[in-house]
Amino acid sequence: MNWDFVRDHLPPAPARVVEIGCGPLGGFVPDLLASGYGATGVDPVAPEGTPYHRMEFEKYELDGPVDALVACTSLHHVHDLDEVFGKVAGALTRDGVFVVVEWARELFDEDTARWCFSRLSDEDDSWLHRHRDGWAASGQPWEAYLGGWAAEEGLHSGAELEAALGRWFEPLAVERGPYFFTERDGGAGERAAIDAGLIRATGIRYAGRPLRR
Repeated sequence: MNWDFVRDHLPPAPARVVEIGCGPLGGFVPDLLASGYGATGVDPVAPEGTPYHRMEFEKYELDGPVDALVACTSLHHVHDLDEVFGKVAGALTRDGVFVVVEWARELFDEDTARWCFSRLSDEDDSWLHRHRDGWAASGQPWEAYLGGWAAEEGLHSGAELEAALGRWFEPLAVERGPYFFTERDGGAGERAAIDAGLIRATGIRYAGRPLRR
């Protein structure tokens, strides 16, 4: 689901694409390369070797304009959104695009959390497993537990992300939808629960171009 959105909003290959926060597995970079793009991944824990750079995006020096930048669930962790978005806007070609997959953590309410936790396999270990167990051990109401974790980690809310995007970019596409189980049945089960009003739509998918200043 996330890759489909990203791919559908990129310029045609062989455009040059940089992924911000590609993670230890390389994020979308392998898919981009397989699709004919000139792809680079930037992350302190990126895989070793070309085409990856092990550093924060804020410290990465681009060697020229790029056609697209992509960020998947990495922006809510950055220290200064305006610093990052200003760098992104300045790095893009005139018709370049910024594609974002993000999370509105303030919409992750107790009903949504319980729905997610009930669908976890005991064989796996994920951030959702850790929050299920951490919440149970804390003895706190869900909102207090989640708020404490978000404050400790310095996480941006979805509203903060969208406001900062609006200061730097003109939206081309904005979607709200699944976030937690997008790799399971293409997110169809989560989408059905959202449509039925059982849980909140916490996923943000966004594509935009820099504002003309």
